[in-house]
Amino acid sequence: MPEFFNVLPPDEARTLLFQHLTAVLPAETIATQAALGRVTAVPLAAPHPLPQFQRSTMDGYAVRASDTHGATESLPAFLQVIAEVPMGQAANLSLQPGQAAIVHTGGMIPDTADAVVPVEHTQVMGEQFSVNGKQYAAIDGQPPIAAFPFEIEIFKAVAAGQHVLQIGEDVAQNAEVLPAGHILKPQDLGGLLALGIWQLLVARQPQVGILATGDEVIPPEQTAGPGQIRDINSYTIAGMVQKAGGIPKLGGIIPDRLAALQTAAAHMLSACDMLVLSAGSSVSLRDMTVQVIDSLGSPGVLLHGVATRPGKPTIVGAVNGKPVLGLPGNPVSAMVQFDMFGVPAIYRLQGVQTMPRQGVVWARLSQNIASESGREDYVPARLEDGPDGLVATPVFGKSNLIYTLVHADGLIKVPLNKGGVMAGAWVEVRFF
Repeated sequence: MPEFFNVLPPDEARTLLFQHLTAVLPAETIATQAALGRVTAVPLAAPHPLPQFQRSTMDGYAVRASDTHGATESLPAFLQVIAEVPMGQAANLSLQPGQAAIVHTGGMIPDTADAVVPVEHTQVMGEQFSVNGKQYAAIDGQPPIAAFPFEIEIFKAVAAGQHVLQIGEDVAQNAEVLPAGHILKPQDLGGLLALGIWQLLVARQPQVGILATGDEVIPPEQTAGPGQIRDINSYTIAGMVQKAGGIPKLGGIIPDRLAALQTAAAHMLSACDMLVLSAGSSVSLRDMTVQVIDSLGSPGVLLHGVATRPGKPTIVGAVNGKPVLGLPGNPVSAMVQFDMFGVPAIYRLQGVQTMPRQGVVWARLSQNIASESGREDYVPARLEDGPDGLVATPVFGKSNLIYTLVHADGLIKVPLNKGGVMAGAWVEVRFF
């Protein structure tokens, strides 16, 4: 087992963990409309082009662009309107030179048309009538159905393809629209449904077993007596699991008994895809997490100690391809370290190779932050508007004080080899 505090930087520690994650979760078929945040298990291709037909992007007239060349307000082009293309119906008509057809936004245009003139660049000749709320000409007072043909003036020329969506302009037939391992966003669902892909294969959501440890820890609903603290880590970690697309499985509070902890950990790991032990990661005769993880299987503990603050004594391990983490009991440390290792592991189990981008902003630091070279520091901070951008004000506090995070908007990152940051410097703030 690696010696405690023979620490690794976070990036190296994650790489070591990922090298021991061999399990890729099996796929399941779900409805596309219910797939937000899920991860694609296979590449998805377009079964047909999108759009499938030439569509107008404006209310106006489908035309041959060549019939409008040179048209101006002082010298308009004159075209004969022979029909209307109703919405939701095929444009079963052919335009001859000098002819046009009424079209609507999103509607089909005839194959013989190659452009659309917006209605605001035209004027109808003769009396007026309304078609779908638009004003057109009437001839001898006849109703619209009998009003065709009529003439229009065009005051602005259009080029071929103008105000028209071409077949396959959005997506070509058989083109890959989403790769495997892609986290589905709202726009992705819309794009898939536009192609008629109403169900798809996604990776199964990882089940993450969470065990709290310690004789002093009690359930949140109980009244704390002298020397007792309520379990909050189980619930903050569970929330982070859900946010990353996993399913938390709370195993309760296990007393400081090696046999009890080994039994509970083995049971949770066999039933889940990942195991998280909260507390029991520091140097203490009562802290047995290292022994427990090593007893679960191979390879066991990969490292005990990460070059970060807070959360240096974090334990990173793997058992038969499943990630196992021993988090510090301090709530701030537990959340920061789970964000570093647990969240990426959940995505990796679903086949995501590149972590999704987290919200990051740059802000001027309002006061000095002390640090030590050779470790990454994460300092809670409030964000406020300043004269030249955002201002980050550190929320200093010990890592066992959960409200340092409650009162913060994000975490200032102090880079690995930086011996502190001076007030006025620009700092990276990660939303948390």
